Amino acid sequence: MTYQNEGAETTGSTSSFEVNMSTRYKIDTVFKYATWAAVVVAIVVLVVLLVDVAVDGLPRLSWQFLSSMPSRKPEEAGLLSALVGTVWVMILVALICFPIGVGAGIFLEEFSKDTWFSRAIEININNLAGVPSIIYGLLGLQVFVRWLEPVTGGRSILTGAATLALLVLPIVIVATRESLRAVPDSLRQAGFALGATRWQVVREHVFPLALPGILTGTILALSRAIGETAPLITIGALTFISFLPPLDNPIEGVQSPFTVLPIQVYNWVSRPQAEFHTNAAAGIIVLMVVLLAMNATAVILRNKFQKQA
Repeated sequence: MTYQNEGAETTGSTSSFEVNMSTRYKIDTVFKYATWAAVVVAIVVLVVLLVDVAVDGLPRLSWQFLSSMPSRKPEEAGLLSALVGTVWVMILVALICFPIGVGAGIFLEEFSKDTWFSRAIEININNLAGVPSIIYGLLGLQVFVRWLEPVTGGRSILTGAATLALLVLPIVIVATRESLRAVPDSLRQAGFALGATRWQVVREHVFPLALPGILTGTILALSRAIGETAPLITIGALTFISFLPPLDNPIEGVQSPFTVLPIQVYNWVSRPQAEFHTNAAAGIIVLMVVLLAMNATAVILRNKFQKQA
């Protein structure tokens, strides 16, 4: 009787296990189809938006539109000043955030000791990545526009670039640290065993292997920066500008007033005339082309360094 009861209990446990597994498989199947449905809906919405923008904006695109200054007449308005301002700002953002972010990530991951201070810094960096962009605009208004006005020129290109660099700096730092963590520790130990210093190991072996991942994080950071509007409006970027920064004097150029493509698009969308809405659609297309060109350049550089590594 004892053996029969044990066999019955075993059979009951097996049946219960099979029922649980069957339920789990059904839940997994439902979740899989729900995930695919969410992806399809997102793609459909994106395609609809892109088609709508393309239908409205492509007929307006022309060399005259790209090479003209903004105007109160929609048929004469262009986005040359906003396009040039976007290029200036993004170049400065890359020059500021890449060396500082990568350097900070390397120091925190490879050289900093595991102390409460370093852990506190790591927590705060992760938290800063989720701070609303308008907060960075207020910070830039106080620090770069008011306190550092003799250096930045006040409401200038340099101020906008520095504010956006602060905005995306946590992303670059986190991406750098994660890329460095992906490099096997055995590579570091081998370098130490051969008598290399920590800096030599990081510079010659660890950093080249982590560089593709670092560039990927930088691409994501710059992609976020190019579409930001709120912090630039907060620091005083102009919504209408009819002149270009002087190219013959870079210092004066980075200290001059500016506008960027998202602000120009916002300005056109806020106007009641339908012609300005068409200009806004064309400006969105130009912004997307600039973003794709910037990302393509970064991807080419990443693949090049990946092959060398």
